[in-house]
Amino acid sequence: MSEPATGTSTVWRPRLSPKARLRWDEVEKRYMLVFPEAALMLNETAPEILKLCDGEHTVEGIVDSLIVRFVGIDREAIKEDVVGFLGRIKARGLLEA
Repeated sequence: MSEPATGTSTVWRPRLSPKARLRWDEVEKRYMLVFPEAALMLNETAPEILKLCDGEHTVEGIVDSLIVRFVGIDREAIKEDVVGFLGRIKARGLLEA
């Protein structure tokens, strides 16, 4: 299978880097992705993607899980968003194989 432009293969089994943590922020009432000396505030769907980045789910498996949670959204739209998001997080060194 060829890799999308982001360099994120859909058969890849992403997992969070040991330096990254998904954390609930009580003040902001939302999840954050924290890593040394920085943090990213996440939208509502990003944590749902990152929770599945356990090294067990493929990118296709993550998309399949999200389709069940977000009924009515086109699979290709979800896949495009997931692949793009994972590509950006991977580029920051916060995901690994």
